[in-house]
Amino acid sequence: MKKIYPTEQKQEIIKRHLCGVTITELSRETGVSRSTLYSWLKEYNNGIKEERQIRVRDFYDLKHKCEQQEKMIKILQRSPCTVSAPLRERFKVVSDLSDEYSISLLCKTLNVAKGSYFNHILRNKNEDTLAAKKRAELTPVIEEIFNESKQIYGANKVHAVLKERGYCVGEKTVANIMHDNGWFSVRGASKKLYLMYQEKKQNLLNQHFTVNGPNEVWVGDVTQFRLNGHNYYICVIIDLYARKVVGYKISKSNSTQLTKATFKYAYESRLPADLIFHSDRGANYTSNTYMSYLQQFGVRQSFSKAGTPYDNSVVEAFFKSLKAEKLYRLELSSEKEFKTAVKNYISFYNSSRPHTMLKYKTPDAFEAKFFSKFKSSD
Repeated sequence: MKKIYPTEQKQEIIKRHLCGVTITELSRETGVSRSTLYSWLKEYNNGIKEERQIRVRDFYDLKHKCEQQEKMIKILQRSPCTVSAPLRERFKVVSDLSDEYSISLLCKTLNVAKGSYFNHILRNKNEDTLAAKKRAELTPVIEEIFNESKQIYGANKVHAVLKERGYCVGEKTVANIMHDNGWFSVRGASKKLYLMYQEKKQNLLNQHFTVNGPNEVWVGDVTQFRLNGHNYYICVIIDLYARKVVGYKISKSNSTQLTKATFKYAYESRLPADLIFHSDRGANYTSNTYMSYLQQFGVRQSFSKAGTPYDNSVVEAFFKSLKAEKLYRLELSSEKEFKTAVKNYISFYNSSRPHTMLKYKTPDAFEAKFFSKFKSSD
């Protein structure tokens, strides 16, 4: 029969693991199998993630909805009729306020079908059915030209393309159609977006690699090693406090998937609460996919200055040691031997190799000393 362990015992074992005791040691001391201990740790991690994980996208969606609701309230306050008024009265409100608010928002606020409103305009606007019909015919053509330009063209350029294609229409009409449909050139916001992107890529460390405790700042990078005509990429994450390797992965492609998988492994095993992650400006660290993934956990990203490897010298030094002390000294003949060599060196580096910056203590010992103080204070 499967043995049932008390919740208190599980919590105590997990707490000890978080304080630096390995799963192997805990299994030996308690008699609980390693697979069972890993399953408890996984349950704990899942619970923590459910409590901590806040999707940034959800926050901005909620913010957008609140702003939209505020606009809808203002529209209703200014409207001389209610949403239950005759449709023609609501059509008039949409038309009167169309210079200040988008047609879509006005129709949504007053419970008007947008298609019905445009049909109404087509039939009645300024008693000029021919002009309205021409406007309706031009709208899909303008949309096509706007999208072909990848939303770059403004009304003047769209108007020029229309003339080349044989359409006789005024630039003001084109501008009005684009405005009504919310088709605005991205050029207007390009500088703002560029500055926002640059702000996201700040160097928060500035080569200050000393921190007060574990899981405050992690640094990461990817290095290449060639074996038997193939390139292998080693992605590593190091905790600055004890210079300890807290995660690594090996892949044949230097991709966002590699850096994301490495961070996922390190995060789930350490569960940092308020973390800065520093790296270079490679595409695998600055992609929207990677940056959004880190934002989900509230992680702040820091980036080295372009062409300044010293900004990430801790990882650079580790890679140099890995290759000089291990990989270059072996005659590796297979991918399996290569991966085993990397794994063994990282284990040696963390548990047995004294580090000058740690006063010749190993990363594991230096970190364990910190947690022992933390444990004794409890």
